[in-house]
Amino acid sequence: MRVIAIVNQKGGCGKTTTTVSLAGALAADGHRVLVVDMDPQAHATLALGLEPDDLEANLYEVLVEPGGASRLDSVIVDVADRIDLAPSSIVLSALEQKLASERHDARTERLAAALETLPPLYDYVLIDCPPNVGLLTFNALRAAREVIVPLETSFFAIDGVQKLLETIGLLSDRIGHELQVRVLPTLYDGRTRYARQTLGEIRELFKELCFDSVIRLNVKLREAAKHGVPISRYAPSANGAIDYAAVAMELEASPPEQQWLRTRGEDAVAAAAGRAREVVVRFKDASAGDVRIAGDFNGWVPDRGVKSLIASEGQERVWTKVLTLEPGTYQYRYVVDGEWREDPSNPRSAPGPTGQPNSILHVR
Repeated sequence: MRVIAIVNQKGGCGKTTTTVSLAGALAADGHRVLVVDMDPQAHATLALGLEPDDLEANLYEVLVEPGGASRLDSVIVDVADRIDLAPSSIVLSALEQKLASERHDARTERLAAALETLPPLYDYVLIDCPPNVGLLTFNALRAAREVIVPLETSFFAIDGVQKLLETIGLLSDRIGHELQVRVLPTLYDGRTRYARQTLGEIRELFKELCFDSVIRLNVKLREAAKHGVPISRYAPSANGAIDYAAVAMELEASPPEQQWLRTRGEDAVAAAAGRAREVVVRFKDASAGDVRIAGDFNGWVPDRGVKSLIASEGQERVWTKVLTLEPGTYQYRYVVDGEWREDPSNPRSAPGPTGQPNSILHVR
């Protein structure tokens, strides 16, 4: 069971949208997902079609009493196919004051203890955190092993996230376990030069911590929340659904325990045995700032195991990708400034798992 906290002390950056939409994308891939709403505003609860005031019980009953951990199963609600919810309510805002007399460890381990009581039903637990780093967020980070930080593509948001990452680093030392943190660019409008430049700065600053996928501005995401369903079910062909499906694919392809060096070693052995050879593909675009390639040959993790060269031909920039592949047929797509695209120079394609066409590469 992978427990992932969605954290940012800044409001309006897409935490709840990411929690609910990612849950929908993972469920669409066949995973069983539990959404834990740790925000007293209960936006994840609302976005999954429930009215907090109509519920008889919520996370407050689980977290407020020392023995409340065993009650988690009783407050969980089945909200959609393969998606369950541990709901929130405004009463959660009183938890910090209620537990003020408790020692720090006892207060911050309540959620972790509750999750440990669950039967092995879930592949993923996604925790939607409030827009601050208080007791509720500390509980989420204590329970999680992974953190996703949704980051609006703006300069001031970058500054805030840098401070948040420092806080998470200090907290990791304090709670005694490592947190794998990844930054997810959100609210991206690729039509503006400012957004494209900011995305480049985010990638340069956070490097391997940054998801290759980017969440584009999409009104359908707001409409889905209003209707109380994930975007994957409300509008499966919308950009929002496609983008979160890509994030889900990245998560599935790179669990925390994955050892990429081992995979690289296997590639080297295959090449030495004469079964693999170098394959070169090129992408040309005058306006693109970042181009990567992903396919079933590298677990759909953009540019993993790929040699990449950049050059200019007149007014165009040319990205050359060198792949080491054994004979066979592969599906792939490019990621251009965070957007997944087919290869414009390759007429061969086939439907991918999300319904979008993938380009086809034959290696003889």
